[in-house]
Amino acid sequence: MSDVERVAPARQLRGSLRVPGDKSTSHRALMISALAKGQSTITGLSPGEDVAATSVMLEHLGVTRVDEDGRVLVSGPDEGLRPSSLDLDCANSGTTMRLMSGVVSTIPGKHHLVGDESLSKRPMDRVATPLGLMGATVLGHGNSLTPPLTVESPAQLRALSYHVPVASAQVKSAVLFAGLAADGETSVKEDVRTRTTTEDMLQAAGVALTSRSVGEGREITVRPGRPLRHDWFVPGDPSQAAFFAVLGAIHRDATLEVLSLDASPERVGFVGVLQRMGADVRLVERGAIYALHARSSSLEATEVHAHEIPSVDEVPVLAVAAAAAFGVSAFRAMGELRHKESDRFAGSMVLAQNLGCRVWSEGDDFFIEGLASASNFLDFTSASTLDHRMVMASAVAGCAGRGCTIEGASTVSSSYPHFFRDLALLQ
Repeated sequence: MSDVERVAPARQLRGSLRVPGDKSTSHRALMISALAKGQSTITGLSPGEDVAATSVMLEHLGVTRVDEDGRVLVSGPDEGLRPSSLDLDCANSGTTMRLMSGVVSTIPGKHHLVGDESLSKRPMDRVATPLGLMGATVLGHGNSLTPPLTVESPAQLRALSYHVPVASAQVKSAVLFAGLAADGETSVKEDVRTRTTTEDMLQAAGVALTSRSVGEGREITVRPGRPLRHDWFVPGDPSQAAFFAVLGAIHRDATLEVLSLDASPERVGFVGVLQRMGADVRLVERGAIYALHARSSSLEATEVHAHEIPSVDEVPVLAVAAAAAFGVSAFRAMGELRHKESDRFAGSMVLAQNLGCRVWSEGDDFFIEGLASASNFLDFTSASTLDHRMVMASAVAGCAGRGCTIEGASTVSSSYPHFFRDLALLQ
């Protein structure tokens, strides 16, 4: 794949595709299998570099991985994970660093977690605080604890009852993983419901875990103990499907289908946003998994709140949808976007502005005055700033509009190595 991609406007878009295995599920399937005793199998593991980084780290900690007939066989050591004298390289994956901070906290000893230039600018204090309260020492740079991180784990972690101050599935997951090696029950309370991937998978692996509703949020409690071996199936990643949902909705002549998706409520908030804008986008149940259908539509502006999309990963491509809509769309409480692989708050505004929209911000809110149709987009050049979601959002805009040139396009390899190939096959 070239690091500079030219995306030409598509005359029409037709067909079905499968997006890579869900990245969140893939990370967790590897980690839970590593913590278990015995051999687990994973089918549909994400092929992205982020998940590969998690796999390599776990091998350094004593895990055996074998790839066989489209499955990944993961064996956790009988005696449990052990410290490594090597740096544990998280590459560009914030999920890897935050969740693995919780995992290595269960392994007595000292652990050194590093990342690339982009990851080394991202704050890790939110996960360091609860792990510190459990007895682990987490050291980084500055008040926000940017990587590299040193995690020193005691012989025994303390149980904790923790109220997550800012909704984060990653912080919740790190605490739950650490709780597996605590001296009693550990609970996490969140005021806004985040994806339940970790707790669902821990329960599936035999961990004693309960979850109860508390107002608009949840409280999850885990008892210490080792997971059991399990056979995992990883469905398609809904966050990746969101790019094709927007593309199908804003392109002037499109009928698209994305197959085999996870459609848990916390993962598909973008569907409700697009439907509210008037998009012909819907989820169709097919057994335990879903397909997503998207057709050309005329969009109206809307107001998007962060609580509708707790991870806010889909906001950059929803900004493209807003650029193709009639009227002014408001994106509310989007401050978390500033702490992703790049500053996606600023990046989403720049992308819409490059398309020809009027944009502005007020505090943690930003606004996009749409152009009423993707046909009105300008041809533009985008610099991805090492952010795969900004690359894909730019590609969607170029394909539906008048084309674009993307610098840093190879960054998509972190989560979706075949994105540009799949985009071309639909044309």
